Amino acid sequence: MAKNIMIQGTMSNVGKSIICAGLCRIFRQDGYRTAPFKSQNMALNSFITKDGFEMGRAQVVQAEAAGIEPDVRMNPILLKPTTDTGSQVIINGKAIGNMNAMSYYRKKREFIPDILDAYNSLADENDIIVIEGAGSPAEINLKQEDIVNMGLSELVDAPVLLVGDIDRGGVFAQLFGTVALLEKSEQTRVKGILINKFRGDRSILEPGLKILEKLCKAPVIGVIPYMHLDIDDEDSLTERFHSSQLHKSIDIAVIRLPKISNFTDFAPFENYPDVSLRYVNSVRDFGHPDLIIIPGTKSTIADLLWLRGTGLETLIKQAAVGKTPVLGICGGYQILGKYISDPCRSETDTIAECMGMDLLPVETVFRQEKVQRQTTGRISGISGIFSSLNGSEYHGYEIHMGQDTKDLLPVINCGNIYGTYIHGIFDDEGISDTIIESLRKNKGLPADTVSKFDLRQHKEEQYDLLAKTVRSSLDMDHIYSIIENKW
Repeated sequence: MAKNIMIQGTMSNVGKSIICAGLCRIFRQDGYRTAPFKSQNMALNSFITKDGFEMGRAQVVQAEAAGIEPDVRMNPILLKPTTDTGSQVIINGKAIGNMNAMSYYRKKREFIPDILDAYNSLADENDIIVIEGAGSPAEINLKQEDIVNMGLSELVDAPVLLVGDIDRGGVFAQLFGTVALLEKSEQTRVKGILINKFRGDRSILEPGLKILEKLCKAPVIGVIPYMHLDIDDEDSLTERFHSSQLHKSIDIAVIRLPKISNFTDFAPFENYPDVSLRYVNSVRDFGHPDLIIIPGTKSTIADLLWLRGTGLETLIKQAAVGKTPVLGICGGYQILGKYISDPCRSETDTIAECMGMDLLPVETVFRQEKVQRQTTGRISGISGIFSSLNGSEYHGYEIHMGQDTKDLLPVINCGNIYGTYIHGIFDDEGISDTIIESLRKNKGLPADTVSKFDLRQHKEEQYDLLAKTVRSSLDMDHIYSIIENKW
């Protein structure tokens, strides 16, 4: 049975996921069979495993860092928000329906056997399990039914490292306040304190660290610097949405829908030096992009109505008339069609049907059963600006409720309007290179100057850099002692 260690945080977006990924990489480098685990994840960025199960992308990143295939056991419960108060609930990789927050809260302890079955199965196959918590363990209104923070720590007998984010301010209050709100038995599980995203001279922190250790009755075992890494994230607070609005030679505008999902699809374009990738959610930021992308969404009809209400739909249609290419992925593809119908109310309880943007000749009907599969093949039969994609091999995955008359085709188009259900299609450098080359040709720029980019090699380099930074910042001897001795 594997040993374990758990990373919990004072709040969301303190860096739990990335620290877990760093530890997975370090343990792998040190010769241990390592797997990540998060009992319950809430995210709109997800992934489909080889056997057709859906899981959160954070655990996919952590599995890649550990050098293993993503496995749905690493994330047995995934919640995908559909409204401000409800989510689609996915258990062991399969959707079981939508629930409002209170209904799920009352029911979630029924899923403990699924959590333990997944965890114990992974533990039988590995040496170390790196467990990620969610949000904060000090949410005192939720602690009674907790299955993801201290509740999980108790279930699997895991020592805890508590992480605070100094970049957002108040890190000492974050950490001490969190520990103070824990039960005595929970406080004893906190075996170390980590401060993340530090900029500056650590010696200035030292007096505060010594006081913090006394208050929390746990050692500060690391101060991790602010890291500038290119590693996929899944959090709705991602900094990608607020990246530079500077327009480069090729300007790509991704529409930031309210329920945007799988925005990691577009990360490969960030690695071309002459390409700007901007997330746009208002008409004033729209500009004159060379490519408009409408991404996936968990609330297709609601986000289409948002597009309509903000005026962005009008701008997109005007740009399309002017021959600017528009590409829709998954929900974005459905939005570009003629009509969307949700007779089973699979996404919403209020809106059953809606006219689409009428830029692609497809009509979408949502079904109860969700399509989720990995897919591979070759692109064929498309015309327009991206016709040079024909013959390109693609790899990716599909996650969608809707079906249409053309969903057997990997990519369809009508002029310079394109649609696909395939997430991850741009990860194949041949496809992303060809898209950038085509956009450059369309602007009269030399296409042969496009920098070729190897995404897989880049990921490995980033995971190694992450591990190097985390290893040098933490007392790894103390961490191994915690893992071995627990108490």
